[in-house]
Parts: sequence; C-alpha cells; structure tokens
Amino acid sequence: MSTKVSIYYQSESGVHLYEEMTSGDIQSPAYLAVDNPEECTFQHDMNGISAMLCVPPHIMDDLAIAWCRHRKLQGALGGPVGREFGGPDYEQS
Repeated sequence: MSTKVSIYYQSESGVHLYEEMTSGDIQSPAYLAVDNPEECTFQHDMNGISAMLCVPPHIMDDLAIAWCRHRKLQGALGGPVGREFGGPDYEQS
C-alpha cells in the first residue's frame, strides 16, 4: 500500500510534485506531474527514453524551494538560510 505525499501543487498550471511513500521506504521516489506543459518532448534512442517538460521559471523556483524544505536541505544550500528557503528561524504563516 502506498500514499502520495504532496510536496508542491500549483492549481493554475496543474504542476504537482509528490512522493509515493510505501511502508518501510527509506528513500521514496519523487514524481512531477505537469498538466498541459508549454512544451513536451519524448525521445527514444539506444540509451532509453528521455522526457523534457517546459515549466515556467517562477514555478520551477517554487518547486525547488518546496523540495529543499521537504528534504530539510536548508544547510546544504550554502550561505545564510533565509525565509525563502524555509530557514529554521522563520515562522511560516
């Protein structure tokens, strides 16, 4: 049995970043779902299949910050940790 753990969702664009957690998972995979991306490319070659999705920059910024908060990577970002990166001294409203 698995559970979706939502990390970031932006309703206007349909961008959803989540983890699919199963019991006993230490590191579960992350999934990025994008409804109606601005661009979408799939390629197949000798090395396998690759996918490329176009995500607006402001949404990518929000995705990156949400991922860093979710994984508690504030200290790995280098430099001072501010409210935009979910610093430990920042109280979210």
